[in-house]
Amino acid sequence: MNIPAARYAFGLSAAAVLFAPTLLAQPATQPAISTPSAPANLVSPEIAAVRRLTFRMFAPTASKVSVAGQWDNNTPHDMTKDARGVWSVTVGPVEPSFWIYNFTMDGLTLADPVNPQVKLRTRTSGSLVTVPAPGQPELWEARTDVPHGALDINWHNSQIAGDTRYFYVYTPPGYDPAGTTRYPVLYLLHGATCLPSDWTAAGRANFMADNLIAAQRMTPMIIVMPSGYATPGMGITPTLIATGNDDAFDRCLTQEVIPLVEKKYRTSAGPGNRAIMGLSMGGGQALKSGLSHLDLFASVGGFSAATIQNFDTRFAALLADPAGTNAKLKLLWIGCGRQDSLFDFAQRMDTTLTAGKIQHTFFPMEGVHNYIVWRRCFEEAVTKLFRP
Repeated sequence: MNIPAARYAFGLSAAAVLFAPTLLAQPATQPAISTPSAPANLVSPEIAAVRRLTFRMFAPTASKVSVAGQWDNNTPHDMTKDARGVWSVTVGPVEPSFWIYNFTMDGLTLADPVNPQVKLRTRTSGSLVTVPAPGQPELWEARTDVPHGALDINWHNSQIAGDTRYFYVYTPPGYDPAGTTRYPVLYLLHGATCLPSDWTAAGRANFMADNLIAAQRMTPMIIVMPSGYATPGMGITPTLIATGNDDAFDRCLTQEVIPLVEKKYRTSAGPGNRAIMGLSMGGGQALKSGLSHLDLFASVGGFSAATIQNFDTRFAALLADPAGTNAKLKLLWIGCGRQDSLFDFAQRMDTTLTAGKIQHTFFPMEGVHNYIVWRRCFEEAVTKLFRP
């Protein structure tokens, strides 16, 4: 093979450059780049005695950071940056409770990087902070002087949803799977963008139940917390109604979850021993499923329940037969905060049920769309369940 002389000469010179170290220029010494590191003792949030909270985040290259929490209806509080690159702000005083909050950094919403207490969501997860009350512990706090129930996670294959999913089950103190005692069951539903763990991670329903049972204010019961999603678009609120999620959820609950629960756990039979309640999206689902299946549930409740379109026509048969409906219902409970955007629906439902002579409890209270309201609803409603 003949190689042109010019090309051959170029090849030699390239080889000389590549393989002759003496011909290569020595690299110049690069100046050291100082990369700031997060302080090892960074604390966030820090709680002062006057219930003021200081939040901190290490973000030296960020241009804007803020924090927002449920204690003031998620109002953003801008943070300031110090010489180390740590952003901070102090808010409060904050009402004693178990609060959810998030940081926003240059438009990106995220959980607190140094706080291990996290509330999982189908979208941006949040962080949790406990603001303790002075004196007596709050109902939602874990106490050392009362017996505690257990939490199980149950996995199952859903033919209706076409996936593998799970539900949480709370069993009360003293529950013995090999014993003879049987228990009534509350099916407790979460809100949109949330998960089956929501009622325990943020709502603290298990600790509230422990404390209420210990105080003999609540009938010992099993509490089942299933997934509220049964269609694609899980947790994205605008698609839930359009995709028929509530109807698919109803089938998952009645055809799959309830049979699994009653097969595995020592449950009491009959609609009088079943209740269904929930918050927000789950409140709407509880009202829809519960009032559609009075053969399964004698107790139904909605906490800040999502609006049910055409409630009057959907449940026209129930409204037209108040004597028959009241004979089947042991408890119909509706609660909502007056400052919640869903309060109008709760109030209209109360008016409709009153006009139809359907026995129910309407519990309006001060508050917005958060767990301050929902824990209060839980307390008020569950203490009335499964009473003689």
